[in-house]
Amino acid sequence: MSLQVEATYENGALKLDRPLPLKEHERIVVTIQPKASRVDESAGLIGWKGSSEAFEYLARSEENGAWGDA
Repeated sequence: MSLQVEATYENGALKLDRPLPLKEHERIVVTIQPKASRVDESAGLIGWKGSSEAFEYLARSEENGAWGDA
């Protein structure tokens, strides 16, 4: 079984967004992968060919109608 759940790292521990469907004392393997920013996700959706830094600048630029908390 493979399971993906989002979590937040806080004060040295992972705080899961929801409970896991595991048995007590069940052994598992954990892989940590940072969540992509909304800017990175959007760049992939529109087929952006430039750098993620350039896309983030454009997305956050007030003169381009900034996307808010991108």
